[in-house]
Amino acid sequence: MIPGVDELLDGAHVLSMPMRTKFRGITTREVLLLHGPAGWGEFSPFPEYDDAESAPWLNSAIEAAWDGPPTPLRRRVPVNATVPAVPAAEVASILSRSPGADTAKVKVAEKGQSLADDVARVRAVRELVPRVRVDANGGWSVDEAVAALAALTADGPLEYAEQPCASVPELVELRRRAPGVRVAADESIRRAEDPMKVVRAGGADIAVLKVAPLGGMRAVLELAGELGEYGVPVVVSSALDSAVGISAGLAAAAALPHLEFACGLGTGSLFVRDVAPAAEVVDGTYPVSVDSLEPDPQALVELGADAERTQWWIDRVRRCHLLLR
Repeated sequence: MIPGVDELLDGAHVLSMPMRTKFRGITTREVLLLHGPAGWGEFSPFPEYDDAESAPWLNSAIEAAWDGPPTPLRRRVPVNATVPAVPAAEVASILSRSPGADTAKVKVAEKGQSLADDVARVRAVRELVPRVRVDANGGWSVDEAVAALAALTADGPLEYAEQPCASVPELVELRRRAPGVRVAADESIRRAEDPMKVVRAGGADIAVLKVAPLGGMRAVLELAGELGEYGVPVVVSSALDSAVGISAGLAAAAALPHLEFACGLGTGSLFVRDVAPAAEVVDGTYPVSVDSLEPDPQALVELGADAERTQWWIDRVRRCHLLLR
């Protein structure tokens, strides 16, 4: 049963978290945290998302705060380092924030940058990390993706290319034309009415699953089970979450029967300050806590958004709550 909206908003906090580097086109990440009987949940769909697309994010926050996590099958989860679309000279500094990580996800196809920028960035990462994956956020056409992936694999393999093209037909064609690079679907799953469509069409070797957009930890586990029937492994990743959202991602990854790849849950290093201290990274893995993550009370105050943005988020919760009801 879904709690009433006033119960949800009792004690809610809207936060504005500055970022070290522009990522996904933003320099500040806004989130709304809910507190319930099982702990804390995060509601943080990106501002441009409409209410229908945002409603599953609210369901995810409710699950975390009112139901708590599923039973874990492992106590540590491997995570990749995340490298924004920075100049190659900044790569070493970025990677230093992810000690022990043996996998890095590198942002490519950034607007205003060239393929040469991407190649230089990936090459700089390869010098420090043995496994490299790239994420284009659907930024290439098929022809551009074929050329880019050839250039990016000229001096070493890629673990996979995440959402290299925007549409399912493009991903299917790319897999046919560039069979040497595995394709991972992200937006084609989390922003689709039918998240299995891309897999049934033959457009993905790997599925990137994000807890909040899919409606919660248990929804991720259910979808991972369906994907497994098609032989498609999953990577649990962050939707640029705060530490509260990351804890839900870790809980989902910890409950998966099979975890073949490092997860994209190491994005906390992108923030100047998070709502809770970063978990201790050991050999590129994060611990999975059996207890609910507690935000730092001082951070809740000092990262608090202004009155106008707070009201904007509260109104958004009320609208999305109506859709869930």
